[in-house]
Amino acid sequence: MQSRREFLQFAAVAASVFGAAGLASNPGRAFAQQKLTQDDLLRFDAKGQVTLLHFTDVHAQLKPIYFRPPDTNIGVGDYAGIPPHLVGEEFLKHFGIDAGSAYAYAHTFLDYEALAKTYGRLGGLDRTATLVKAIRAERGEDKVLFLDGGDTWQGSYTTLKTNAQDIYECMKLLKPDAMTGHWEFTLGTERFKELVEGMGYPFLASNIFDSEWDEPAFEHTSFFERGGVKVAVIGQAMPYTPIANPNWMFPEFSFGIRPEVLQANVDAAREAGAEVVVMLSHDGFDVDRKIASVVSGIDVILTGHTHDAVPRAVEVGSTLLLSSGSHGKYLGRVDLEVSGGKVVGYNSTLIPVFSDVIAPDAEMAAKIAEVRAPYEAECNRVIGRTETLLYRRGNFNGTWDDLICQGIREVRDVQIALSPGFRWGTTLLAGQDITIDDLYAATSMTYPNVYRSEMTGAQLKDIMEDVCDNLFNKDPFLQQGGDMVRVRGFTYDCAVNAEIGSRILNMRLSDTGEPIEADKTYTVGGWASVAEGTEGPAIYDLMEQYITSKGTVNVPDERTVNVVY
Repeated sequence: MQSRREFLQFAAVAASVFGAAGLASNPGRAFAQQKLTQDDLLRFDAKGQVTLLHFTDVHAQLKPIYFRPPDTNIGVGDYAGIPPHLVGEEFLKHFGIDAGSAYAYAHTFLDYEALAKTYGRLGGLDRTATLVKAIRAERGEDKVLFLDGGDTWQGSYTTLKTNAQDIYECMKLLKPDAMTGHWEFTLGTERFKELVEGMGYPFLASNIFDSEWDEPAFEHTSFFERGGVKVAVIGQAMPYTPIANPNWMFPEFSFGIRPEVLQANVDAAREAGAEVVVMLSHDGFDVDRKIASVVSGIDVILTGHTHDAVPRAVEVGSTLLLSSGSHGKYLGRVDLEVSGGKVVGYNSTLIPVFSDVIAPDAEMAAKIAEVRAPYEAECNRVIGRTETLLYRRGNFNGTWDDLICQGIREVRDVQIALSPGFRWGTTLLAGQDITIDDLYAATSMTYPNVYRSEMTGAQLKDIMEDVCDNLFNKDPFLQQGGDMVRVRGFTYDCAVNAEIGSRILNMRLSDTGEPIEADKTYTVGGWASVAEGTEGPAIYDLMEQYITSKGTVNVPDERTVNVVY
């Protein structure tokens, strides 16, 4: 145990060594970080001939961030109460993680702000580059496959302003072996194709077909030899992209889960001599858990889209399923031992990218500085301050979305505000300044208009029921991922295990407590409509105006939805 004298000596050293990083005022944080090292994060019981590295849902975050894990992640039907639908203490118990530890901070909301001040931000593409290069060097590049699960080219101020050129150039430097995608399509077909053609590694999508000719629109499989083993990687893009996002931006493409096509491609890969079949997916965890049970012959599914982070791979029959979180917070690793043409052993982990204890890769750091340089001053411009934690994740709630709904109600002068249940968007701790970077991390998109319309109570209920079914349908193949639409101006009960039409109950106006009546009309504002030609100010412009007018915001973590099981 550390003595008081040793602690004081360390604090004095920390004041000089870590002062530039802002750690001098928190010697406890510095000591915690001294105990956690880059070598600790990389320590792993390597196994077999093949190493898979997985990185997904970074949402264009080039620099380290805070991102609070959810306090609510409800599974339904056969998927209730099992990973990834565990939070807090249940999560720690299931995965054997000590409360208050660095890994508890990385994976749960428990004591989040205090632990954030102790362990700092996570992510940063220059830190990820350090880990990837270290593992490639330790294992040998001929044994490592690095795979990007998509939602890479959207989610920041600089990515919006450069049409994804910034993150695109950085990812080319990181050199993935393949990628798939989802939000990438919201750049529009022309820009999307331009980037895919120039990135130097394949975009894989078994489930996307040409709308006119009903033929595969992209490569579905790439073959690699790693450690003397023939590995097939099959891509699976987000199947509901034309529903979750505006189809008019990419009308040339037809999507779907297409399990029968996937099975045919797996069979073809095996016939071509693949000893290992990997599915690089943006389906979401529960969809891919079902895929693993209905499509045979897949050894590993590296899944994305739902932003779930599991510390080790989950076995579903003979398939391993790993989800590697989001926003650059983690790097997934699966090692495979192959013998006689099949996987006979494995080891897996999820490495939290603690930015204060990982040395930035100099080459990537220089590239990040280069692509951000024209925008750095604007990104760091302060537009306000928050007195309370601003976060997004949770099936029903998030204070960032509460703030957005407040802004919509006030600026658009509506009774009710709706904000999509996006899982992308970073966290701000109480007392932090709000910068343009922070605002755009929560709002950056290519269809940002804030509409103002009138809806009847019946129409509002239908919308809520439809979104709720996308989240809580007991058949994962009918789920689209994401969280429940956020609301302000009314409250309701949600019966998550009921059927569509019966989940949204007791809708009442917040201001008066009056029931929302089916045939009565209400003014409603919202953003991110998939309808072409939606009119209204961009959400980031509206919220800049709103936050600037307030100066300091205070958003209590109020729960306006009563969940009924």
